[in-house]
Amino acid sequence: MDAKAPSGLLRVFGRVEDPRVNRTKMHTLIDILVTTLCAVVCGADSWTEVELYGKSKLDWLKTFLDLPNGIPSHDTYGRVFGLIDPDQLEQCFMEFMSGLAQATGGGLIALDGKTVRNSFDTANDKAAIHMVSAWCETNSVVLGQLATEAKSNEITAIPRLLALMDITDAVITIDAMGCQTKIARQIVNQGGHYVLQVKGNQPTLLDMVSSTMNELIDGGNPGISVSSFEHVDAGHGRIETRRIWTTEWTDWFCSRRSWAGLNTFVCVERERVVSGDTSVERSYYISDLAGESPEQLLAYIRGHWGIENKLHWCLDVAFREDGQRQRIGHSAENASRIRRLALNLLRREKTCKVGARAKRLKAALDQKYLLKVISGGI
Repeated sequence: MDAKAPSGLLRVFGRVEDPRVNRTKMHTLIDILVTTLCAVVCGADSWTEVELYGKSKLDWLKTFLDLPNGIPSHDTYGRVFGLIDPDQLEQCFMEFMSGLAQATGGGLIALDGKTVRNSFDTANDKAAIHMVSAWCETNSVVLGQLATEAKSNEITAIPRLLALMDITDAVITIDAMGCQTKIARQIVNQGGHYVLQVKGNQPTLLDMVSSTMNELIDGGNPGISVSSFEHVDAGHGRIETRRIWTTEWTDWFCSRRSWAGLNTFVCVERERVVSGDTSVERSYYISDLAGESPEQLLAYIRGHWGIENKLHWCLDVAFREDGQRQRIGHSAENASRIRRLALNLLRREKTCKVGARAKRLKAALDQKYLLKVISGGI
């Protein structure tokens, strides 16, 4: 066995329980998991492509895997991934990621969901899976993820995901779906801070916050302290101006005791000028942070969208996630987790200054580079 083998990966994957019962096992579970990860890092997007990759790289894979009966068939990959307990694989994922990123110390963690569009199974009346991910903006890696069957169920998935993580001193940003009193309380109880967007799913709260903030911005109560900051971006034929107003005046809010540690109300205005046409919109947020500058709060709010631009977009473009058709059992959720692990490892590797898609190509062409990628976590 190669002395430079990815021992950390083998150790962590070795803790996943084999779900196959009373079957003749020609291939070990760890061989299936590791060959899949290597294949996905190198550009494989389906079980057929995973099998093809494994057969093409069999001699090299044998330098650190047993593979007594060669490479499994694509049907075997699909069947086994459909049986693996997704919670166990998530625990494995989070343990592996613990060496990649420190979420504490004031770092930003954005929580948001993404639907794997083609994972639905009409024959078995199964909806497309919806993965809720925790994105560490500071390190540009996924810290964890859980599946929920529908967008509306993010409310139940978010607390479970938060409970799996150490969020001490971290700032948690969540869009309107997660703007719930129980979620805010859980974040504070776990030692973190929150910045939650207020939208139409909480109409009473939105009306109260928006009307009060708009009045303060327009100078309707000069005795109340309001801080502000403005940032202008220009390029590609557009000018975008972001203005933020914050206040720590909360005495007016009758429900403030329901929101754990509530300290700050925020309004962000985005003005865009494109080809002479101007559009203006305002968004509203609540937070338990106190003493933060408007500039820093704007950075947290803008940083939240890293989960869309750097994770969801990359999964669709570099990994073609929305086109994947894994549907049997837990295969869609487990395959999605492998893609996120592959993306994390590619992002972790800094010597090659290209995007994830180009890094996948390099890993496929250069086995030394691939070994560096998959050995980078632990």
